[in-house]
Amino acid sequence: MGVAIETEVWEPNRALYIFMFICCFLSIFCLPNKSIPNVFDHAPSSSLLRFQRTFLLFYSLSSVIEGLWPVFGEYEWAYYGVSKEQMVMSLCVGYGVSLFIGSFLGMLSDLIGHKKLCLLFYMLHLFFGIWKRITADPAIWLASTCLSLASSVFSFSFETWMVVENDKLGQRQDALNDMFWLMTFFESASFIGSQVLGNWLIDSNVNKNIASIGNAAIVITVIAITYVTRGWKEAPQAASFKDYRILFYKNVISDKRIWLLSWVQACVHFSVVAFWILWAPTIVVRFQLHLNSLIFPT
Repeated sequence: MGVAIETEVWEPNRALYIFMFICCFLSIFCLPNKSIPNVFDHAPSSSLLRFQRTFLLFYSLSSVIEGLWPVFGEYEWAYYGVSKEQMVMSLCVGYGVSLFIGSFLGMLSDLIGHKKLCLLFYMLHLFFGIWKRITADPAIWLASTCLSLASSVFSFSFETWMVVENDKLGQRQDALNDMFWLMTFFESASFIGSQVLGNWLIDSNVNKNIASIGNAAIVITVIAITYVTRGWKEAPQAASFKDYRILFYKNVISDKRIWLLSWVQACVHFSVVAFWILWAPTIVVRFQLHLNSLIFPT
């Protein structure tokens, strides 16, 4: 299958975003929001409802922050003259940092608390945004390191925090399943919203307004940090490192299901890495003709 590149600038219709949001909300209203009643069921407590509203709010903010940087990530690198070799190397460095450092962040969050690790997610984005704003440089190595670590934290820390808080409130498994579904919906809607926000900030002048995405990410990150530090309390971790090591070996290392799940997750991430390593250099090669153009099969 050949690929032809149209040189005319193409942008999706604004009504498409409205259509996506309508579909998302219809999926909520059409899906039954109540499970089969049981004599042992209890009405959700006020603490659970307050926790859900609070958690979904700052999780949505985190999803917007996570989705803002990739809006024009590789395009920005190509605009600043980054070669395809440098782009591929930066991707490899980022995934290597996620592998060798991000793998231990889960254990670190169990020891120091999930709230502190979520704050690390915000601090990484804030540090990168301020550095990029001051230096006015693409900073591909810093971007690949900070954003890869932040993505590793985002992929597990928020969900783990939600599960721990759900257990503390003594809620049933159904409430946890509903919360996972709501997180998936809000994450998807927030990612779409981040693309809308990024394109609105860029407007028609990409070369002039490309730095506005970083400014928006800094503002949202500061709001999220203020909201989490002042509006959320977390019980201190009581387990010592020795006790944690024993429990980790018993419940994780010795469980074959964990190893199987890890293998499946590794395969998924490998396919994503392979896609981006193959796709990113084509943006540099076709930069003169690409420029947000329409690619269609011939």
